[in-house]
Amino acid sequence: MCIQKITYSITFLFLSISGFYSQSFSVKVDENHTAVFSIYNEPFAATDSVQLINEQNNGNKYFTDQTPYFLISLNQQFFSNKEIQAISVDYNGEQFSFEGNAQIIATGLPPGKQEIKITAINSSMETVGLARLNFTTISTTPLFKNDAIAIGFLLLLLALIFYTSNLKSFAGFYKFVPALLLCYFLPALLNSFNIISGEYSQLYYISSRYLLPASLVLLCLSIDLKEIIKLGPKALIMFFAGTIGIVIGGPIALLIVSSLFPEWLGADAAQVWRGLATVAGSWIGGGANQTAMKEIFETPNALFSKMIVVDVLVANVWMACLLYGAGINSSINKRLKADDTAIEGLKIKMKEFVSSISRIPTTSDLIIIAGIGVSGAGLAHILSEAITPVFKSMKETLEAYGLTSLSSGFFWIIVFATFIGVVLSFTKLKSYEGAGASKMGSLFLYVLVAAIGTHMDLAAVAESPILFAIGGIWMLIHALFLILVAIIIKAPFFFVAVGSQANVGGAASAPVVASAFHPSLAPVGVLLAVLGYAVGTGAAWLCAILMQGIVQ
Repeated sequence: MCIQKITYSITFLFLSISGFYSQSFSVKVDENHTAVFSIYNEPFAATDSVQLINEQNNGNKYFTDQTPYFLISLNQQFFSNKEIQAISVDYNGEQFSFEGNAQIIATGLPPGKQEIKITAINSSMETVGLARLNFTTISTTPLFKNDAIAIGFLLLLLALIFYTSNLKSFAGFYKFVPALLLCYFLPALLNSFNIISGEYSQLYYISSRYLLPASLVLLCLSIDLKEIIKLGPKALIMFFAGTIGIVIGGPIALLIVSSLFPEWLGADAAQVWRGLATVAGSWIGGGANQTAMKEIFETPNALFSKMIVVDVLVANVWMACLLYGAGINSSINKRLKADDTAIEGLKIKMKEFVSSISRIPTTSDLIIIAGIGVSGAGLAHILSEAITPVFKSMKETLEAYGLTSLSSGFFWIIVFATFIGVVLSFTKLKSYEGAGASKMGSLFLYVLVAAIGTHMDLAAVAESPILFAIGGIWMLIHALFLILVAIIIKAPFFFVAVGSQANVGGAASAPVVASAFHPSLAPVGVLLAVLGYAVGTGAAWLCAILMQGIVQ
């Protein structure tokens, strides 16, 4: 607080000596964007429109092609307080002040997450008002913004994919291109061509928070824990091989690019590693760990927004590769000379079990199955909401031990949904597998896959090619290290794919990749993803320190 007060004093003293407060300030965000903050002292033309930003609208999303003007509307306490001498603005690490109790217009904001801190100060340099504005800007308005239309498109695509996959005329095509891959890739085209916007839509949030937990309950309903345990230690070995591949891949990728093309990094070279640290956090531990890395290494918001795009696109392209690999699993295993006896044994046992209890589902069966999945997901949410505040209150302790993911509500939702499904597998409800419990769970997963696909924008590569080059090389090193370890221990491709996705994608997508091999294997993806949350912070921190050493 003392340092902040000194900062305000110096700023105020300088402006007072100068005899004026500037009417406009420019903040260079990157080579393509310069944000401008100005005092709102003139009415706009009748053709102009303004988007209102205030604390009540925190979390909202805005399209910059609709209007470039953002009016920062402060609470009434600001306008009624006659003691206010200046309004201080903190944006992207830059701090500047306007005289008096001014309203401010912002223009030129880049796409991505925005954070603006507004502080009202009096002549004694005391804070008399504070506002934190958090919102997201999106560059282009999609053709359709309504989620009802978006989900219609996604389900239509899923229907077409599965319809054509059963046609003899498409048999040759689907022999090489798995249907699950198309469920992922075609929605990505809808986003890339701006028909719908994955960033604006709430479909991914709904799918990951509601459909995924319900899916896990249903997929775990018929789990055979003894057979999964028989899969042996190779699953753990490949998971940790994936983690090591991420830790060493980042520094090596940065070293290669900075050595071959130093001019590509330009003036941002000293900051790039901070942004890449957040990517490492996401690829080993998920979103909560990514946020932890941002705070630990003080990643600028503008750079963080770019890294989110790199993270999502590179990780999604890699997931597409894994889904394709799942379709040619047998061929890859032959090349790896892998022993997949245990996995095939589990598949056969599950097939025999389902055949022995299989029946034509009635309406009653379907309603009960839906009730099991959705109510199980609801119970997981209840338990998560009960335990998450406890861990949030232990924030400093969790940070000290690198366990920040335990304060994530989503983490506990996934853990409890899996636990509920496993517990129910010991009851008579397991018999509903014969009526199609795992099929309904798979349906929920396919919707999630399509929703994940809407977050991939292939055109984004052109905006920051150097960062995508680093991300691509990084993922390639991760993949090569996994393959090397798989060859040494003769691990089947299933462990390669799930071990990788448990790191890179976390609990939201590891079950998707696992179920691409067989629905009964989805719990393996969940268990490994939970392990990723546990080791994520420490591994990502080490990766970031190594990247810092490369740049400096």
